Amino acid sequence: MRGRGRREAAPLPPRAGPGPVSVSRPGRGARRRRGRFPLLPIRAGAMEALRESVLHLALQMSTYKRATLDEEDLVDSLSEGEVYPNGLQVNFRSPRSGQRCWAARTPVEKRLVVLVALLAAGLVACLAALGVQYRTRTPPVCLSEACISVTSSILSSMDPTVDPCQDFFTYACGGWIKANPVPDGHSRWGTFSNLWEHNQAIIKHLLENSTASVSEAERKAQVYYHACMNETRIEELKAKPLMELIEKLGGWNITGPWDKDNFQDTLQVVTSHYRTSPFFSVYVSADSKNSNSNVIQVDQSGLGLPSRDYYLNKTENEKVLTGYLNYMVQLGKLLGGGDEDAIRPQMQQILDFETALANITIPQEKRRDEELIYHKVTAAELQALAPAIDWLPFLNTIFYPVEINESEPIVVYDKEYLGQVSTLINNTDKCLLNNYMIWNLVRKTSSFLDQRFQDADEKFMEVMYGTKKTCLPRWKFCVSDTENNLGFALGPMFVKATFAEDSKSIASEIILEIKKAFEESLSTLKWMDEETRRSAKEKADAIYNMIGYPNFIMDPKELDKVFNDYTAVPDLYFENAMRFFNFSWRVTADQLRKAPNRDQWSMTPPMVNAYYSPTKNEIVFPAGILQAPFYTRSSPKALNFGGIGVVVGHELTHAFDDQGREYDKDGNLRPWWKNSSVEAFKQQTECMVEQYGNYSVNGEPVNGRHTLGENIADNGGLKAAYRAYQNWIKKNGAEQTLPTLGLTNNQLFFLGFAQVWCSVRTPESSHEGLITDPHSPSRFRVIGSVSNSKEFSEHFHCPPGSPMNPHHKCEVW
Repeated sequence: MRGRGRREAAPLPPRAGPGPVSVSRPGRGARRRRGRFPLLPIRAGAMEALRESVLHLALQMSTYKRATLDEEDLVDSLSEGEVYPNGLQVNFRSPRSGQRCWAARTPVEKRLVVLVALLAAGLVACLAALGVQYRTRTPPVCLSEACISVTSSILSSMDPTVDPCQDFFTYACGGWIKANPVPDGHSRWGTFSNLWEHNQAIIKHLLENSTASVSEAERKAQVYYHACMNETRIEELKAKPLMELIEKLGGWNITGPWDKDNFQDTLQVVTSHYRTSPFFSVYVSADSKNSNSNVIQVDQSGLGLPSRDYYLNKTENEKVLTGYLNYMVQLGKLLGGGDEDAIRPQMQQILDFETALANITIPQEKRRDEELIYHKVTAAELQALAPAIDWLPFLNTIFYPVEINESEPIVVYDKEYLGQVSTLINNTDKCLLNNYMIWNLVRKTSSFLDQRFQDADEKFMEVMYGTKKTCLPRWKFCVSDTENNLGFALGPMFVKATFAEDSKSIASEIILEIKKAFEESLSTLKWMDEETRRSAKEKADAIYNMIGYPNFIMDPKELDKVFNDYTAVPDLYFENAMRFFNFSWRVTADQLRKAPNRDQWSMTPPMVNAYYSPTKNEIVFPAGILQAPFYTRSSPKALNFGGIGVVVGHELTHAFDDQGREYDKDGNLRPWWKNSSVEAFKQQTECMVEQYGNYSVNGEPVNGRHTLGENIADNGGLKAAYRAYQNWIKKNGAEQTLPTLGLTNNQLFFLGFAQVWCSVRTPESSHEGLITDPHSPSRFRVIGSVSNSKEFSEHFHCPPGSPMNPHHKCEVW
């Protein structure tokens, strides 16, 4: 869960989370539908019935064990004339009688007696050994209420009729999938969704009920939320707030007259005041080659649809393109554009311009080698590269009061794109350029208006993602938007309500165990040279752990300082959102002359996700993910290592995936590997590119190159977590097993890992994920990883050559 797109520019950056979220409107990023993996509720009668069946099974097992122990007791206490269970009778007499009998026996008889005695002794020894072995290999069954509850949840998610060696994902998640169709209003649903719904309910309660001992920043979050909930006022204002904003910017040819000479001014305002990126994105973040310094960075941007593929593969995506054009026309009409026949041709021109942008946009799979796409230039060189923009006035305006001169260093990604977009701007009519910039603003801000705009959104979402229209409660929308914009301001409330004081120390212990296991695997790699291995270990040792929340949010004075320049006003939702966009840009711009700060997170505390930052060499785990199904105190260690343990291993491995490996232990982009190990690494990863490229959904292949980093992390995370669990067993002994499952704890580890990824998606959402998401589909995150695990096949006794135990396995870390 990482990527170069995640830049820690400020405590309030826009999030481009990589994890399993569902997009709810174009251009605004993902509305997160994340939630708690539920331990399915069991009625009192059902709980009692399950407990009785479990107790019956345990009684049978203990009776068998007692029988074994009883046999051992009999051997130790035989009296004269008693019989062994195998029917062999031995008579014990006095020594003198024994001596006379022995003397009277023939040599053959004596040899037979000795042989029988030896056989009897051997039999006793074997029985004793079997008893010890049985006790060692069969841990006791856990019958606590927590164990019974988690067993019920596991069983309800499984499909035990499926052979785990044929299809482990369906074996683990078949029951869950049957019981959980995609809910109305969503394009995908999974365990993350359940946890996010749980977190949403907590946030709602806190925003509506917390009155005492809250900071000024927390009160601003409450004002923002309540303004969003004031539908009466929003309906009264209708489209007026956005129409006035458009007029303030010089007008929009779609809805009325416009100022023909304001291209540069409009671009500066929509970039800084409203954080849109019509042609390119500009932001401040750590310099990849000098991670202790922040620098201006410029990258490609501008598309309204999630990927260039939607524009370029017109036949395949005709339905989406038509739906997008209809959506554009509808918003134009709602903003006073008048007759549809007059609006549609102009909106088609905007769509054609977006298509031209898509043609010059570099595909994500070609941007994975960061050494190749990183270019540091001066502002003067940037002017020569992309002369359509007057860069010094543009930069001085958006970064005011910081002064920018011609020697200002700027990191540019994709110089080719910037040159081509400059040419495109110069060759495009100014009216169309203005229409396109204002369309970017409309697309981003229309969701803050009345229900008509919400309806237009939902209609397009149904085309784009297959999301069925539904009447979701308004509070869910408002909680999501408040968390998305002011998640750090409401963070203290969430942390106090959900995050136990010792959670950080517990999570730290798990991270240390996973890191130790990863380094053990690192020491055994055959393809890596010793010098690179030593440097890799140093990098792993240097990885910084951030757990739960950034420290500043729990200090009311520090938190209020961060939000001091933001003001939320009662009952004006649109105004509050526009103020936040402007405020968040000011916070970002303010970082330009400052050093990067570890307290600047890219995810808010309630988020159900995690990430690795290459320039900080740190892994971050928000409080939102440190809950079931990833971690529960009362769950078996097998499930916790298979849950949060794999998540930790995943993020840790990102430090060594095809992009993360290019950064050294100090977070600097530089070639620190020996060439021989670089070539060996590439050979190892090509195996995964081919493996995942052979998977498909609805006949559409997975892009093995685009998903490579996440696939490396999935496989490495599973391997590290499994090794850590084995280390835990060696240190603490075997833990109790769960009842009725008939699974060993090692099998439970893999099952727990798989059930984290139980999910369903609409066909439209699956298509979108295949062309945009750097993660493989959930199904292949599971079967791709376990089919590369020798330990999985050993524990589930998968025959060589079966789907989950292929003869050739891919392994990087």
